[in-house]
Amino acid sequence: MLYPSYLELYETGELAVRADTAWEILRSCTICPQNCRCNRIAGKTGVCHSKTEAIVASWNVHRREEPPISGTRGAGTIFFGYCQARCTYCQNFSLSQGGLGHRVGPERLADMMLYLQKKHCHNLDLVTPTHFVPQILKALVIACGKGLRLPLVYNCAGYENLETLKLLDGVVDIYLPDAKYSDNKNALRTSKMPHYVESNQLTLREMYRQVGPLQLDDEGIARRGLLIRHLVMPEDISGTREVLRWIAEELGPDTPVSLMDQYFPAWKAVNDPILNRRLTWQEYRTALDALDEFNMTAGYVQEDLMELDTTSSI
Repeated sequence: MLYPSYLELYETGELAVRADTAWEILRSCTICPQNCRCNRIAGKTGVCHSKTEAIVASWNVHRREEPPISGTRGAGTIFFGYCQARCTYCQNFSLSQGGLGHRVGPERLADMMLYLQKKHCHNLDLVTPTHFVPQILKALVIACGKGLRLPLVYNCAGYENLETLKLLDGVVDIYLPDAKYSDNKNALRTSKMPHYVESNQLTLREMYRQVGPLQLDDEGIARRGLLIRHLVMPEDISGTREVLRWIAEELGPDTPVSLMDQYFPAWKAVNDPILNRRLTWQEYRTALDALDEFNMTAGYVQEDLMELDTTSSI
């Protein structure tokens, strides 16, 4: 197999076929599990408020992802505007809810990818990409023709449709999804994502099927595989132990999890009686104990609750 994975699909013409297939879905959009079925090509919008242009808030070198993603040269991060979720505590609400960013076509998006390659980034880190999969695939075809060779990181909420993921099979090298909740009521109340748990579990299984466990090169940089993020939340709204139990039992305890402590009450959460505070050390300590309970030693934890970017290997 060629590396990055998408090069083989590009050379056979399959990447262009998938881009066209994804674009047609926009006529009755089911790109994500919200299944709005709006005609985005005709200018209609659903939950993600997006049409046919991608919205890019920023594209730059990012050094604060997990160590195998940022490495020594940084990840080439493209932050997309809008989102298929409505997390009341979103720290990037001006992007995810306000749609802050530049509206760009596939040619411009391809140029951004190539710019990040020229900056010698380890990878292309696509953040909140789900609702723009058709646009990303179109841009990827163009960028491949101009020499793009960076591996692709799909950095998402873990709320995907299987049909969309299958279009990404052989395209994405590294999946970096969230596993946000173990309870649908909390997912709906705080993120407006119906049936999140079932969708998330199907998503994680399919991602694991496609890329398997995380594989690192000799320098500790991710080349392929799955790395799951889980944000620990106040009053265990996230259901951390159950999330970790499912991952350990269904995907294996060697599946790496990045256990994050950086929750803080942003946006609407400041007025939420449960979510209007930061974590306590005991809450994060309980989450760490769950990692130990399920013998999950392959991931990353944040040792100092007050240092948001202090990430270290378990």
